[in-house]
Amino acid sequence: MRIFAFLLLMLAALPAPARAAERLNGEQIQRAFEGNTVTGRYTNGGFFTEYHAADGRALGHNGWQPNTDACWITRRDQVCYYYGPPEDRTVHCFTVEMSGDLYVLRNSGNGLVNALAKIEPGNPRNHTDNGKPWYCDGLISRAPEPPMSRRLAQR
Repeated sequence: MRIFAFLLLMLAALPAPARAAERLNGEQIQRAFEGNTVTGRYTNGGFFTEYHAADGRALGHNGWQPNTDACWITRRDQVCYYYGPPEDRTVHCFTVEMSGDLYVLRNSGNGLVNALAKIEPGNPRNHTDNGKPWYCDGLISRAPEPPMSRRLAQR
């Protein structure tokens, strides 16, 4: 993982024109993430691993806590995650760039690199809902472009 952290620092330090990355559209993100595990590190060093189920649930760990209500959805050119019930929901959206086998997630609001990740085929870490299933209601798809929320980090 030290090599991964080093690569994250190196990629974040490069000026934008020097990066050889392909920005993915929503359909490409969907194909890459659905049915697979996205595992990586945030720029602050935190580790996450989430299995992206076809029913919209994100099973695993978001970097701060185990997921108990996490959902994911793709939009035109980004992936969005939401956590919590509708009355207390936090939303986080990212554009995704592919550079070799690394995926660069950038905050959709400010374009800053949020994380570097890799795709693990299937669910090799056996992420589950631990017998407490939740339903992804898709409300995010009917909302305007959501603002970035810092409430997840406070949970």
